[in-house]
Amino acid sequence: MTDLAVKPIDEVTPQVAGAPKAAGVLADRLAALTLPQGGFTAAARADALARLHAMGLPAPRDEYWRYTDPRPFNAAEPQALTIEDGPESPLFASRDRLTLVFVDGVFDATASDDLALEGVEIATLAQADGGAHWAGDLYGVLEAAGQTPVKRPFAALNTAAATDGLLIRVTGKPAKPLHVLHRRGAAAADVIWHHVIRVEDGAELTLLESGTVGARSNGVIEADLAPGAKLHHIAAKRANDPRIGLSHLFARVGTGAVLKSFALAVNGRAMRHEAVIDMVGDDAVAHVAAAVMGDGHVGPFHHDDTVFITHAGLRGESRQVFKKVLRNGATGVFQGKILVKQGAQKTDGYQISQALLLDEASQFLAKPELEIYADDVKCSHGSTTGAIDDEALFYLRSRGVPRDRAIVFLVLSFLADALAEVEDESLRDEINERLDAWLTDRPLV
Repeated sequence: MTDLAVKPIDEVTPQVAGAPKAAGVLADRLAALTLPQGGFTAAARADALARLHAMGLPAPRDEYWRYTDPRPFNAAEPQALTIEDGPESPLFASRDRLTLVFVDGVFDATASDDLALEGVEIATLAQADGGAHWAGDLYGVLEAAGQTPVKRPFAALNTAAATDGLLIRVTGKPAKPLHVLHRRGAAAADVIWHHVIRVEDGAELTLLESGTVGARSNGVIEADLAPGAKLHHIAAKRANDPRIGLSHLFARVGTGAVLKSFALAVNGRAMRHEAVIDMVGDDAVAHVAAAVMGDGHVGPFHHDDTVFITHAGLRGESRQVFKKVLRNGATGVFQGKILVKQGAQKTDGYQISQALLLDEASQFLAKPELEIYADDVKCSHGSTTGAIDDEALFYLRSRGVPRDRAIVFLVLSFLADALAEVEDESLRDEINERLDAWLTDRPLV
């Protein structure tokens, strides 16, 4: 495999003549929204709106948007899409779990399970935002902290405009995972949702996400992990149409706490996920991973993972593992940074981003970064891209494996390192089986 040269967005994305200035775009964007008023989130929303006005929406030449065109996210309204759930059963449907259904970003109590589950308190933002609530001390706090040193305007927009989401406080170890199931109701739904999660000392939660989220979506998770807490987050959102979507994970990881987040992404016109993780305690662990499959044959495909992990405590461990399989002119982007603050000795940081290109029209744009201010650390990063290994393909073919099936094996093998970050073996096997079925139904060459 060889490293792929990075091109700025003005070389890979055509510009639109006469595109409006960023300030005008922000005014149009806000005019299309009805901003919530009052409640325990009022101060955080006002602060987020002020910050948003100060920073504006991103322009194509902004440093952290040079490889992803922000205009689909800046537009006042999304393009309407045909609602088509497809024949597949929802991922995780066979698992014993507590299901929380959102339709176009609004909680659907009638389709959801009873919220009562020992070891966890669950409320919805829409219902709780009328009075005092524990989430008042967290809503917008981690998002605001995550704006330094890199501005993330769409996260500020989310904090200002989100009308619903989950408020989850974990006090023990629930007997089953929580499953957020997204469904579509309107063809042009512009979905904004915001979850706040607090995992108390020694508590543990598995949070699953699946489904299709609107024609355009902007989601934020703020996760605060107390000492010894564990949060396993597995997201698998379908995007088999030209949907556009943003998601943000802001996490604060305390002493001895463990955060593991894995995302499965399949297709989508323009998708961007940002993870901003602050490892504030000693012996903290944070793993972020993704398996991405993009096919430009069904429409333009662009997928961007942007990760910023800060080590502030002693003996922290972080992992960034991103694998992307691209074909028919699809584009993958990875921007990952590890920041080790002064005094964060014995840090162990690892970052790898790799792409498997199934044709010459696809491309992978990568920007790995390390910034280290401690002198006793172990940090590394790497980024590679390449094609199917002809020798491995020949080996499988010589042993009677049909060509299409052999390529599926090689793609699954390529994605295996990312899937390995899913700690629960049964969940990992279920995701792998779904990937296998998806690849088998859609021959890759």
